Amino acid sequence: MICAKNLCKKFGDFTAIEDLSFTVEKSSIYGLVGYNGAGKTTLLKTIAGIYRPDGGKALVDGESIFDNEGMKRRMFFVPDDLYFLPQAGMNRMRNFYRGYYPGWSDKTYRRLVDIFGLDASKKINGFSKGMQRQAALILGLSTRPEYLLLDESFDGLDPAKRALCRQLLVEVMAEKEMCVLISSHNLRELEDLCDHVGFLNDRHIVYDCSLDDMRANKNKFRVAFKEKISEDAFAAIPHKNYTQSGNIASFVADGDAAAIEREIEKLNPALVESMPLTLEEIFLTEMEAKSYDFKGIF
Repeated sequence: MICAKNLCKKFGDFTAIEDLSFTVEKSSIYGLVGYNGAGKTTLLKTIAGIYRPDGGKALVDGESIFDNEGMKRRMFFVPDDLYFLPQAGMNRMRNFYRGYYPGWSDKTYRRLVDIFGLDASKKINGFSKGMQRQAALILGLSTRPEYLLLDESFDGLDPAKRALCRQLLVEVMAEKEMCVLISSHNLRELEDLCDHVGFLNDRHIVYDCSLDDMRANKNKFRVAFKEKISEDAFAAIPHKNYTQSGNIASFVADGDAAAIEREIEKLNPALVESMPLTLEEIFLTEMEAKSYDFKGIF
């Protein structure tokens, strides 16, 4: 289990993450979402033991990860800014990691190289960006870690390779009860892959929920009336993102959809529709994305 308790990391006068707490259980794929500069990479590097916390704790199975070599041998971090030994091919990187990680599997390595169709004898710096990400993931999975941290690791992959990576992560998580923590800007991708999600904003985790609970308790409602109605009519229903077009009102509400519909029916609507929000819609709602007026810019 990965656990952050009141975690804080500073760089001089700049605070990247502050009083941040969350938990990632084993046999779980946790998606970390946030705007650029929100602190996702800093958080992952602190969890990986690359950065020393300036406050709070970053714990893996109850142990502090920083300067903990034994725990780091059970974890693999694939950063956004990939690094390989100079002029190294995949086979040289295999030898490098095989000497450090006790769980390394040559069988897994050979099978993954074959599945992805990479030439392990060629220099990695001659690979495309997407091929380098594939190489990093192959090497990471071949260490057979208990904890896998991925920072934008699907960036640059074509749709077929993205689908392959998702399938591999689901399979290895189920088979080895691995704990996977992944950050991505592709919310649609995380929605298909993760069972839990955390939104990082203003240096904190502001939303932390399982995907099942998210789908059950966050809905968008579209309500039509015979005559025009004001937002005040919905005062008894806690809601946000209210919009109205003529006699049709739309809004987002938390809670049991059936119970909310019963409250709406008291207003005698002509039609009520409810639909679960996508992860992207929830992200924009929770982050309170600004609306901009683009008229006249060009």
